[in-house]
Amino acid sequence: MASGDQFQRFLFEDSQVRGAWVKLEKSYNEIGSQAPYPDSVRRVLGESLAASVLMSSTLKFEGTLSIQAQGDGPVSTLMAECSHDRFIRGIARYDEQAVTRDSLESLLGEGRMAITISPDKGQRYQGVVPREEPDLAGCLKEYFERSEQIPTSFFLFAGEHGSAGLMLQKMPGDTEQDADLWDRLNHLASTVEAEELLNLDSETLLHRLFHEETVRLFDAEPVAFRCSCSRERTLSALEAIGKDECYDILEEQGSIEMDCQFCHAHYRFDRNDIDHLFTGHTLH
Repeated sequence: MASGDQFQRFLFEDSQVRGAWVKLEKSYNEIGSQAPYPDSVRRVLGESLAASVLMSSTLKFEGTLSIQAQGDGPVSTLMAECSHDRFIRGIARYDEQAVTRDSLESLLGEGRMAITISPDKGQRYQGVVPREEPDLAGCLKEYFERSEQIPTSFFLFAGEHGSAGLMLQKMPGDTEQDADLWDRLNHLASTVEAEELLNLDSETLLHRLFHEETVRLFDAEPVAFRCSCSRERTLSALEAIGKDECYDILEEQGSIEMDCQFCHAHYRFDRNDIDHLFTGHTLH
């Protein structure tokens, strides 16, 4: 199987245990190049991106799933998002203290983490992720245990040139035999090394970890970086700011200029644009 940016589902035959695997290379590097991230921040962002792709496999509709965190540590904001069709984007805001920190806990400090699910049609859902575990994989495991009541395990790694992840999930309706299998699979998965997850293709990795089990591997899906920003969405943001404030900015600056924080796309709006936004017609 070709290497690169791929996501793949799998399941263990005759059981209620399923899983997913992801490897990110080009998209990881594209997102990582948007800012001069220290290694520690780049690693946490990479793990978050891999986790967002793995969790997107649970979406039953068109939309996005994101991991968002705010804290009082060196990393004030962390965000990774994946759409149902495996387009990802992410960002971290940090200060120079982040260079000397390593763990998720020391980078974020005290703060809040949440999973946000945003359907293209329908109501947005947000669940709070417990922050009691030292790493992202542990925090997400606790989230699924408490909020979803679905036993789920994550194994996440990120390096200089890529990030990767493995997810195991036990579905409702499991038997005592499934419980034994679940414990065995988690023990085997916990032996995975960063080098294996980052460098091996899915077939080789799953055979190496679970060669005594019958694993059904579904077709691989490509993953890519793509920002969902657009001129129309930026105008919607201006509309939310309000008419008076937009015209105040125009008076002071002559135009309104906005940059996307994810891809650095630049949008400029003049008075005609703002007139059309708030009155529905353009003045000449």
